[in-house]
Formats: sequence, C-alpha cells, structure tokens
Amino acid sequence: MLFIQLAIKDRSMPSHSQHRKTTTILRLIVSLLVIISGLALTAGGGYLAALGGSWYYVLAGLLMMVSGVELFRGNYRGTRIFYLILAGTFLWTAWESGLDYWRWVPRLDVVLALAILVVLISPSLRGGISRPASYKLAGSFGAAFLIAVGLAFLPGINFHHYAAVPAPAAATPYGTSFAGLQKSDAPDDKDWPAYGRDAAATRFSPLKQINAQNVSELKVAWQMRTGDLLSHGWGGENTPLKIGSTLYACSVHNRIIAIDAGNGSVKWTYDPVVSEGAIPSHAACRGVSYFEVPADKRDINASSPQACIRRIVYTTIDARMIELDADTGKPCSQFGNNGQIYFNDHLGNLPEGYVASHAAPVIVNDVVITGTDVIDGQSEDEPSGVIRGYNVYTGEAIWAWDATHPDHTAPLTGDEVYPRSSPNVWATAVGDNKLGLVYLPTGNGAPDYMSAQRNPGKRAYSSSVVALNAATGNVVWHFQTVHNDVWDYDLGSQPTLVDYPTSKGKVPALIIPTKQGDIYVLNRATGEPIAGGAEERPVPGGGVEPNDRAKTQPFSLFANVRSHALTARDTWGITPFDQLYCRVQFQKAQYDGIYTAPTADKPYIQYPSYNGGVDWGSISVDPQRGVLIANYSNIAMYNQLVPKHVVEKEGWKTRAEAGEGAQTSEDMNSPQQGADYGVAVNAGWRVPFTRLLCTEPPYGGIRAIDMKSGKTLWESPLGTARENGPFDIKTGLPINIGTPNNGGSVITAGGLVFIAAATDNLFRAIDITSGKVVWSVPLPAGGQTIPVVYEENGKEYVLIHATGHNLMDTPMGDYVIAYALPDVK
Repeated sequence: MLFIQLAIKDRSMPSHSQHRKTTTILRLIVSLLVIISGLALTAGGGYLAALGGSWYYVLAGLLMMVSGVELFRGNYRGTRIFYLILAGTFLWTAWESGLDYWRWVPRLDVVLALAILVVLISPSLRGGISRPASYKLAGSFGAAFLIAVGLAFLPGINFHHYAAVPAPAAATPYGTSFAGLQKSDAPDDKDWPAYGRDAAATRFSPLKQINAQNVSELKVAWQMRTGDLLSHGWGGENTPLKIGSTLYACSVHNRIIAIDAGNGSVKWTYDPVVSEGAIPSHAACRGVSYFEVPADKRDINASSPQACIRRIVYTTIDARMIELDADTGKPCSQFGNNGQIYFNDHLGNLPEGYVASHAAPVIVNDVVITGTDVIDGQSEDEPSGVIRGYNVYTGEAIWAWDATHPDHTAPLTGDEVYPRSSPNVWATAVGDNKLGLVYLPTGNGAPDYMSAQRNPGKRAYSSSVVALNAATGNVVWHFQTVHNDVWDYDLGSQPTLVDYPTSKGKVPALIIPTKQGDIYVLNRATGEPIAGGAEERPVPGGGVEPNDRAKTQPFSLFANVRSHALTARDTWGITPFDQLYCRVQFQKAQYDGIYTAPTADKPYIQYPSYNGGVDWGSISVDPQRGVLIANYSNIAMYNQLVPKHVVEKEGWKTRAEAGEGAQTSEDMNSPQQGADYGVAVNAGWRVPFTRLLCTEPPYGGIRAIDMKSGKTLWESPLGTARENGPFDIKTGLPINIGTPNNGGSVITAGGLVFIAAATDNLFRAIDITSGKVVWSVPLPAGGQTIPVVYEENGKEYVLIHATGHNLMDTPMGDYVIAYALPDVK
C-alpha cells in the first residue's frame, strides 16, 4: 500500500510542476506585454507631451511599466496598479470622447484586452485572487469588450444620423424647361441621353417601376464585359448613355461600345487607338454626348439615307474630339479630318500624357465645348488650360477662352501659343440652350500649392464657375469659390440647373458643390448667389506667402457637407499606439482650420483634402420632391512644402523627366519645377505601418438636403469595412465606417437613390424618404462611377459600369451590369 501511494505521488509531481511552469511562463509573457506597451506609450507620450499635447499617454505608460515589473516579480500589486490604469483610461476617454464611439476604440481596446490577461494570471501572484474570482472578473471584462465590438455593427452608432423628415412633393417643381432642341433638353422617360441624364444634369429619372417596396427583388438582368483592361491607371468612371434601344459605353482606352439595352449584346464598337503613354493618373472616360441634327438642317433632297444625323460626340485621353454615327459607329466624315480633330495645338511644350480629356463635351445649340485635364504638380510651366468651342457639324474652331487673357477669344493661328499654366476645366460642364450660356467649373493655375507668380487672370478665374457666351466665348459672369487657391480646391463637379422658386417667382438657377463641402445656388443668368446667399469670412493667413493669402474666403449660407474642424482628439488609429503616432503628427503640424496656409518649416494639415467634399460625382436633384442628394468624402491631407534646393538635392523629377508619362499616385512628391518650393503630399494622411487613416471615421457620407431651406433631411455614412482594414486586410465586416468615395448618385420617381462610389464595392439603393439602405449587392469591380436608370421593352433597368479605380484601391474590371425586377410569371 505504501508503495502504491508513493508511486501515485511520484506520478502527480510532474503534473503539478508542469502547471506551475506554465503559469510562470504565462505570467512572464503578460508582464512583458504590459512592460513593452508601457515603454511604447511612455516614449511616444513623452514626445507628445513635449510638443504640448496630452499627458495621458506618458502617465499611463509609466504606470504600465511599473505594473509590468510588479507582475514580473509575481506581486499582486501589479494587478492593482493596472486596475488604476484601466479606471483612469476609462475616465479620460469619457472626458475626451463623450458619446463619440470611434474615439473610444483606440483609447480602450488594448488596455481592456491587457486587463483581461492581467486578471487571468492574478491567481498565480502573491496575494492574488482565487481562480474562480479571476474567471468571473475576466469574463466581465471580456463581455464588455465583446459588447464594445458589437456596438460597431449597430446602424447609426458611429454617426449622427438626422431624424428623417420626408420632403413632400414640391408645390412648385424644381424642373428646368429648355427649348427642346435636343433629346437631353426634354428626355423621353425611358432614356438617359446625357451624362447627367438631361441637359440640366439633374440625374433624376421619372421611372418608378422599381420602388422601395420591391427593390429587394432586383437581380442581374444581363452582364457584358468590354474586354478593355489595364495593368495600371484603371479608373474608367464611365456613365453610359441610353437613347432608343441602344446604350453607349466608353472603356478605359476610349473605345465606344454600342450595346443592346435589353439584352447586353454588342451592336458595334469603335476603337480610337489611344496609346498607353497618353494615360494620365488614370484612364477615365466619364461620358460621351449625343447630338441629333435638327430637321431643318438635314439634306432632305438626299437620295439615300443620310449618315451622322444621330451622333456620338466625345473626347479622348490623347486630346482628340471624335464624332461617330450613332447607328453604325463609323466616323462622321463631315467633322474635322474623317471624324476627328486634335485640340492640343498651340500649347507649346507638351510632354506625352500632360493634357487629356476625361469629361463628356457639352453642346450648346450648334457649338460643342471642351476643356482639358492638365497634370498637376509638375511645373509652373505647364500647358494652358484653354477651353475651346467648335462647330458641332464641321469641327471648325469658333473660339478659345484662356483665363490669362479672358477678353481674347479668337482661336490662335500660326506659331502662337496659349499662355502657360492657366486654369483648366477638367470636370464636366453644363449648358443652357435658352440663355445660350455654358457654365465652366474651373481648376487653378499651376503650380497648385504656390500662388505668388500668378497673374490677375489666373487669380480671378481659378476655382470658379465661369459663364461664357457659348457662341462667342466671351465671359458673361463668374463666381469664385476659392480666392487665390493654393489647396487644389478646383471645382470637380458638374453644375446642376434648376428653376428655383423664390418670393419673386422662379429664378433660373445653378447649383454647384465644392471640395470644401459648400453647396452654392447661383442665379445662372447673373451669377448672383440666391437661396440664402454666400458670405466672406476671415480665414487663416501666414505660410510661405503671407502677403499673398486672401484675408477672407466665401462660404455658402445655403448648405454644406463639411465636418467640424479637427482637434487632437479627432486623431485615430486601431490601437492607442497608432493613434498616438497620429496625435504626435497633429501636434507637429500647422493646422488653423479650413484654409490653413501651406508651410515649409513644418507640415500642415489640409482638411478637407482635395479629395474631400463633393468631387466629380456631383449631386443629384429630385425636382418633384425638392430634395438634393450629395455624397462626399471626409478625409484630411498631411502636406509640407519643400524648398527648391532640397527638391534638387533629393532628385525629384517631373514625370516627363523621369520618362514615366503622366502616371501618378495619391501619395507623391510634386517637384513644382520653377517654383520656390515643391510639395510632399500625403493625400490620405495614413499611418505608414497600418495603412489606416489618421482621422476617425466616418470617411464619407451621403446627405439629403431640402432644396427650399438648405436643411439636412437625413445623413448616413457611405461605405462599410468589408473591403477595408488595417494593413490593407479586407475584413469582410459590414461595419458602416463611411469610406472615401468617388462617383455619384441617381434618383428615381420610385423614391430611390442608387449609388455605388464607396470603396466597399457595394451597389446600393437608399430610400429617399428615410435614408435607409433597402438593397445592396456586391460588384465584381469597384463602382466609382454614376449609375444609369432606363426602360426597355416595358422593363426598368438600373445599370452600372464597374471598372474599379487605381486611386481608390478598388478592384479593376470591365463590367457593364444591368439589374431589373424578375419577370412576372
């Protein structure tokens, strides 16, 4: 019996020893994690405190190190100290964050996770609690952690969602009546004959077969692929047209594909043969235009069917304008040289890829007008941004307008060259046939971040809406949205035209959103602000050109989609460590709110960024309900001007010098050759090691605005984390963080807003009365474009051209996808 007892005792000893060894190892691991975390917070927090920032991090870090040492030594005192850290962090977070969910995440997640580990090893410490007690406490902390994670999935937890206030059908509709010269002036309900659906660019379809009650039944009706893909610079941004039974899509190489609107079969294609070297930052072809020769200008005596009565008019990446017969796809021989003209003449030195056109040309009466996209950031000696008007039948140059010499509109001849680096028009313009005006959203003159060398014309007409007489090119009026722009806040949106009801009757109006987030309503005959107006407000000065900064900037009194000014508390990360990194960066930078002047002695924060506010996706307007829909991005930039001698020392080259064509990225060093400074751009202000943005979510949203009052009806984040996450990991999580977005929305009389645009690759339908998503479907490629709604053979379709976008990090594709309700059996 004694032998047996000794044998049992001998067999149990190794097990007890192994358990003690395991608990010791766990204790050492946890204590080292606490010590290392404390070291990181102490080092970074000490630097932050020295910069004048919050003292929390250094104090918490010091206490963590003390706690970790005590835990390492096996003393329960280390646990008590960590309880103090947890309680202090909770109180500090509540003081800094209030009810802002996303501010709580980086401040508490790691501390709470460490607290769970510390509690679990407590029974192994001298004077520690019992194992059952540790399990209960760790379970409580774990439950709190899981609840906090779960809150992220609740709609509205991370964003102030306005109470939905349905706008009634307007007593005086906001429609725009034109002379009816073209299909876009008074579109057939079934069609989408212009980039913005109609000549007024409302992006509103009167179709209502698909509505909030049945939209959940939408399925793919047909899908086709253009076969046009790129290994770099993808980003087609295309919104097809639909006229009659045919869709007209444009691919990344500017190939035109005529598609049967009912089944997706290809009717004809046209390839302009664009070279790879001509592709600028991305290969966009946002849209094409449609022109129908009026009956009184057709050759009624012709013995055979006439070609090119119905025309597709578009521009290319390599600066050509092309007219095709809409029925056959063959070039219109009457136009230019066998259907095409080049508009890169008289531009002087012109490296390949420096001048392109992405936008659909605008046609006002018999004049077709186009601007250009001139590459940013290379030099102060870049090609002119001249805007040109051509005879829509022959391609003959009628006028050319350059902001440097705004009163000289006769096209140049011989060896004459347009003034260098003048403001361009890369966005889509809009025209009014009745008033005979074209409305140009202008950019700013190069270089983007310096202004002292700009002449009066560049200063006066940059970042403005400029109304020209479409027949002559003469300026009728202009309204500037940024004075002496050094933030690249050029106007990227197509203006929208409405007849705006006032106490004195309807006023012909123009609505233009900006990258700063302002939305202006202007009298389109005079340029005067209406609907609340606008005011000049004082803005920060200083920077490298203090005498050149405007004392005031315009602000809309109608509506805006801006967020609040940043504070150190708005810096973010997924953990306290990357949040601390961003907080240090904030403290090191110059930030005086919107219009912070560019600086060279330290970085400066630009918020919103040049990808902020409303960009080329523009707005959509429901003229029946009197509701405006605006989607927007909400991200910051972290920039710094770099002296010329440093630029030269570091070997920064222009794209032409580097032999790289015009290929660019969002994070880049721009030499601004010829200026006193280049600029280092961090366009998304990211943490380099996690790739997360340095400001808290949401990074993009969508808002419904009452057009009568300018008040918000509802607002929601736009975009989930399913395709986003730290270290560029696709999390697959449906957390509605609101992502940066490019592209726009359409509204239907069925009470729906259709939009993709976000970086989660989802195509959505939103109930316009409540702001709730009532349908969504994943796309095979990024949906950075504007959808189309049309009817064919009695069936309503919703179509999107999904190509992805290299600058938005969304998947590349070549898909044209049409959705419809199932056939009733």
